[in-house]
Amino acid sequence: MANSSTTEVIEGLAAEIGKNIYMDIAKWHLYLSDAHLAWTLAERVYPMLTKNALDENKVLQILEDISVPVGGGKREIPLLDLLPTSCQVNLMDLLEEYQRKL
Repeated sequence: MANSSTTEVIEGLAAEIGKNIYMDIAKWHLYLSDAHLAWTLAERVYPMLTKNALDENKVLQILEDISVPVGGGKREIPLLDLLPTSCQVNLMDLLEEYQRKL
């Protein structure tokens, strides 16, 4: 079970991810906070940040592994496929900055 300081850090990271990173769907921007995916992503990348082991390829793999259900669950699309390249770059910048603060 995570302690409260870890939970607070993940919550802060999720908040940053949620308000800055979005999926582009038919030219609509769906922010990860609105899609309820920010916490999931923050929780998955957090261990890399605490170990100073941030790796772009590993982050991309995490994004590939997070499935986003669409069409009422008829299909699932990897989060990586829904993020524009600019958001992937912004995510890495955000994670690098967060890692420096830890």
